[in-house]
Amino acid sequence: MTIDIDRPYPLSERQLAEFRRDGFIKLKDVFNADELRHYGEEITRLTIALNTQTLPLEQRSTYDRAFLQVMNLWEESARVREFVFGQRLAGLAAALLQVDGVRLYHDQSLYKEPGGGITPTHADQYYWPVATDRTITAWVPLQAVPQEMGPLVFFAGSQAVEFGRDLGISDESERAITAHMEAQGFRVIDEPFELGEVSFHLGWTFHRAGPNRSDQARSVMTVIYMDADMILKAPSNAMQQADWARWCPDVAVGTVIDTPWNPLLFGGSYA
Repeated sequence: MTIDIDRPYPLSERQLAEFRRDGFIKLKDVFNADELRHYGEEITRLTIALNTQTLPLEQRSTYDRAFLQVMNLWEESARVREFVFGQRLAGLAAALLQVDGVRLYHDQSLYKEPGGGITPTHADQYYWPVATDRTITAWVPLQAVPQEMGPLVFFAGSQAVEFGRDLGISDESERAITAHMEAQGFRVIDEPFELGEVSFHLGWTFHRAGPNRSDQARSVMTVIYMDADMILKAPSNAMQQADWARWCPDVAVGTVIDTPWNPLLFGGSYA
């Protein structure tokens, strides 16, 4: 078995235009079965080993019923580091953002247990103290995600919508943002993911996921990228304040987010 995590994945002008219009894109065959098995086994092992959630599903909040969440797995395993630092995903992120280079914001695994609840509608950038919209998340299922397993659902073109940007993942965000999107007539893309299919979405693109009605876990690895020249902004909520302390410590407001935890992954002087 030969694993080449740095092999480029070409994008067409049509795909780039669709991403600019919709704020997300789904790409088939980004990884093959051997690659997903090679990295996925380690990602799943660490997610289970490092998870701190012990309450039964029925006793958890809506947020905690959505998934088990473990962050910065790249610091725990050389194999996961290889995946997170891989040039294939990072190159796609830079091309889609139309920037010269990208840094890591952080990674996180999202393990939706059998019987796990919905992931309420939200935009990721609510949580991030960053100065521009040049942020993107790669959502990498480690298996195929049929409809009953809760694939990611996108509101196409919602990246320009201001309503709901002040709401974190919650019952309120699910009710209010979903109702607004429906009232405005945004196209809803709710489709399964094939094995090897990966999605990318902007930080301000609204999205959600259904419950896991299957008897198997939905295992997903995500990597969050930002423009290599991203500036830290003054936090506008408590979540952004916490993210500043956790993901970009010692960075001053108004300066580039360049720390050992935010390495350059593509472009610039990457070596």
